[in-house]
Amino acid sequence: MDTIEVAGAKAHLSELVDRVESGGSIEITRCGRPVARLMAVVGPRKRIDAEMLRALTATMPAETGDARDPERSMRNADRY
Repeated sequence: MDTIEVAGAKAHLSELVDRVESGGSIEITRCGRPVARLMAVVGPRKRIDAEMLRALTATMPAETGDARDPERSMRNADRY
């Protein structure tokens, strides 16, 4: 992460925004102490394709038995 003083950030804001847009982040300092961080905004999430998800889950094997069985067997194995 790059560091720049407030005065330098004011003078070169457009350049700093370009650098951040390409994936970096910049810490802005005042008198050597960090006061702010400039970083890119995270884009919106990609929508889930419901049909693709259905097709994927249809190919998965069905679970058999009770979901609590593995927990019970581990607990009983430790107990006895």
